Amino acid sequence: MSFAAPSLGSAGGRSARRAFEFGRTYVVRPKGKHQATIVWLHGLGDNGSSWSQLLETLPLPNIKWICPTAPTQPISIFGGFPSTAWFDVGDISEDAPDDLEGLDASAAHVANLLSTEPADIKLGVGGFSMGAATALYSVSCFTAGKYGNGNPYPANPSAAVGLSGWLPCSKTLSNKLQGVDEATRRAQSFPVLLCHGKGKFMELNIIFLFVNEISRKKSVKSTTKRVDQEFSIMESIKRKP
Repeated sequence: MSFAAPSLGSAGGRSARRAFEFGRTYVVRPKGKHQATIVWLHGLGDNGSSWSQLLETLPLPNIKWICPTAPTQPISIFGGFPSTAWFDVGDISEDAPDDLEGLDASAAHVANLLSTEPADIKLGVGGFSMGAATALYSVSCFTAGKYGNGNPYPANPSAAVGLSGWLPCSKTLSNKLQGVDEATRRAQSFPVLLCHGKGKFMELNIIFLFVNEISRKKSVKSTTKRVDQEFSIMESIKRKP
């Protein structure tokens, strides 16, 4: 799938358009009754295939996993060397500018992938590293009701999962939500699981619990309580000699 976004600051004062050609999408279909669909986004330089193989091993028979592949594009921090990436990265710092065009294009791709799912199915988005950042940005578009460029955001996700990621455009998010009661309500009630762990085993088990609870239509409060309990148990196991 391709997506074109306006680019600011082009020569002659006219807006150029960046074309984003997304790669292959891999789908892990549910082995049981379909209750939820999650778009899972890989990290920088990866593709959807590797994560689809891993997610297929999780004991979550009611979940459909959609694992797209990011566009191959020049990455500024790599000196322009091309890599699969959901958006461009110019610097690794809190003050680095956000690639709003790339983020909007990827968020729109996620929304498009979710748009064909049945109405009675719970929808979620998640990812690892840059994929986690893109997932969280997509959720921020949902809470604000619009993309960064002001266009309305059409998807209706129920939860988000991020592994070792960050929130792009975090400094301007509060301004987007300020004074918009509906956006504030969505932001306060939206369930998000963020993990920054040293062990993949722990992270995958926490994901399993969170997704399993959400897919069973549990409340946010009960889901959070279960995740906290499980995390405490697993931390104590890790500390044992």
